Amino acid sequence: MPRINLLPWREVERKRKRQEFIVAAVAAVGLALLTGFVLRWQYGSIIDSQNARNQYLNEQIQQIDKQIEEINGLEAQKQSLQSRIQVIEQLQRSRPEVVHIFDQLVRLLPDGVYLTEVKQTDRRIQIKGIAESSTRVSAFMRNIDGSQWLKDPSLEIVETKGTGETGASFTLYANQTAVAEPAATNAATGKKSPAGTATNKEAA
Repeated sequence: MPRINLLPWREVERKRKRQEFIVAAVAAVGLALLTGFVLRWQYGSIIDSQNARNQYLNEQIQQIDKQIEEINGLEAQKQSLQSRIQVIEQLQRSRPEVVHIFDQLVRLLPDGVYLTEVKQTDRRIQIKGIAESSTRVSAFMRNIDGSQWLKDPSLEIVETKGTGETGASFTLYANQTAVAEPAATNAATGKKSPAGTATNKEAA
């Protein structure tokens, strides 16, 4: 005998499909939320790791900047010390030069010429004095031009005195030559310098 289903099967099937759809939708939403949470956690971890790296790099850069400042300070101190050493060496070299310059001035002075002032600025020497005549000044300049310690004499002022006084006051300039450096080198090697030989000849 055939069975007849009198239940509203269409309605039951519709409810079943609706429940399946709701379950699938809830599962999809849950999976999407879970995926989003995992991705957010991963990206957050990556960002935190990168921030930690950036902070470490910033700390290292700050330390390097401090080291660079210290190095720059040391370089400035080094340059300052080198400048001082150069000044000291120049002063040490110039000490015998001053003696030779005064010795040369005494030897180069012709009769009738008297010095009143000698001033040196770097290697430029200003000489002031009184001469009996301009011819004496010219002879003094020729002697300077033939010296090994002085060169390039240039006359700036010649003032003739009044009728009551004889002679003239003069101001001239000369350049100091660098004779002391080879002399010091020869002295260090035990050789006699040409300057010393010339001085000895003049003394003789």
